[in-house]
Amino acid sequence: MKQRILCILTLVCVTFSHAQEFKFGKISKAELEEKQHPLEADANAAMLYNKVHTDIRYIQRQGFLVETTVYRRIKIYTKDGFDWANHEVRMYRQNSTREKINGLKGYTYNLVDGKIKKTKLRSDGIFKEHVSDNIDVEKITMPNIKEGSVIEYEYKFVSPFLGNINEYNFQYSIPLNKIDVTFEAPVYHTFKKHYKGYYMLKPEESATGKQIVLRSKTRAEGGFSTTKTAFYEDKIDVEYNVTKFKLKNVPALKEEKYVSNISNYRSTVKFELTQVAMPNEPVQYNARSWDDIVRTIYRSENFGEQLGKNSYFKDDIDALIADESSMMKRAAKIYNYVQNKVKWNGNYGKYSDVGVKKAYKQKTGNVADMNLMLTAMLRYAGVEANPVLLSTRRHGIHMFPTLNGFNYVITAIEIEGAVILLDATNYYGEPNILPMRALNWIGRLVRKDGSWTQISLMPKKSALETTTMNIALDDTGNIKGKQRTQFTSHNALSFRNGYARSDEEDYLERLENSISDIEIEEYSVKNVPDIGKPILESVSYTHLTLPTKRI
Repeated sequence: MKQRILCILTLVCVTFSHAQEFKFGKISKAELEEKQHPLEADANAAMLYNKVHTDIRYIQRQGFLVETTVYRRIKIYTKDGFDWANHEVRMYRQNSTREKINGLKGYTYNLVDGKIKKTKLRSDGIFKEHVSDNIDVEKITMPNIKEGSVIEYEYKFVSPFLGNINEYNFQYSIPLNKIDVTFEAPVYHTFKKHYKGYYMLKPEESATGKQIVLRSKTRAEGGFSTTKTAFYEDKIDVEYNVTKFKLKNVPALKEEKYVSNISNYRSTVKFELTQVAMPNEPVQYNARSWDDIVRTIYRSENFGEQLGKNSYFKDDIDALIADESSMMKRAAKIYNYVQNKVKWNGNYGKYSDVGVKKAYKQKTGNVADMNLMLTAMLRYAGVEANPVLLSTRRHGIHMFPTLNGFNYVITAIEIEGAVILLDATNYYGEPNILPMRALNWIGRLVRKDGSWTQISLMPKKSALETTTMNIALDDTGNIKGKQRTQFTSHNALSFRNGYARSDEEDYLERLENSISDIEIEEYSVKNVPDIGKPILESVSYTHLTLPTKRI
């Protein structure tokens, strides 16, 4: 009987969430009192509602703009869900044309002494970050977050780039109770929908009428040296195509141990602008191939032109490889030289940020600065080297050709019939061992003539962590042990990255805790600076058995 009552209560709860009308500022006590998600009890947070409405509007003197209103309401159950109180929006800009955010507002709601208390998102919770010449990020951190809080925020994202509309996500790492997505575009603009993921998306298609208002003015001279201004307003009826997606109870898509990038399996839809047919104007076809995209990138002054510059490093490279005839050894020397000469500033990008010459002089640059520089140096030394365009794991795999499909570049060398991948920002990485951020299925190797070939980014050999143990147990139950662990490939890379950032005492303390409260007596590690060799870690330890308490 108790189980039946519990089942009925769960159904009532789910039905309530479905029937609820979500309006900004209208939070119920039931939402704040909810202790766990009714369908996924282990969820640390849940997206109660996600509404995204995109409208392509005509604005006087600006033309057609993409206006997307985003409204989200999120429930936080535990401290592990606090990260959902943070949100960021990437904004693209090209010269003086840029994307922007308008009307940002947000509140955090908590239940205090049985009453709803709300805390407003203020300016100290809003941050702007300059990522590159083309990318800015606006971040928000909601205030007064506690276990049980409900947050909501709303903003309008305005973009002049009709050919670069952000994709719509329908799955997250937390359950999604309800989502409404609407996309409205005038018949002048034709869009193609690209789907990704395995969750079924069924669009509702319709049409509606709207008006575009055109305003103008003329001035004419009147009598007695006076000037009169006449204002005119034309209203044009335009048909809009409307696409809607409405989903409920979308389960969480969680990280899987053996999935390299879970985002590549997330259910999304992307609207691609394929043509523009304005009245009394020729039809413009916007669909592009990967050939077009790769050629456009390669011809850019911040990409292809950077590969042709070598005067700034000639003397240094001549001296470096003067006595080296082996192409493999030349490549290794130049790879190590760039890693030691230039420091990565942490920024991604397929285009050079400051220019390779300036980056070389200042000894710092973004990913493209360093790897385009590396490619140019290798070519100068006679090594067959080409840049490889790719999209990082966080950036995801793009479903159709777009300039924004790439945000990273590495170097490939072809020696003795083998292709070897290098990333100069990967200070502890060996050839063909790329950083995890770059292991995103495939890249495109671009040759000097602008042609390209698809290339796998995934490692060709397994990363091993092999441990041997020798344990002795004395008469009192105390344990003395020796443990030897060998790390290879990406496991060696991860070890080197973690070990380099740690104080040895802190590292040993974490190691002691990871092996059930042992006391380390001797510790040694070999080959940390010898990139390409396996890491050899040896530990001698004691585990004291606590005496049993007598009653």
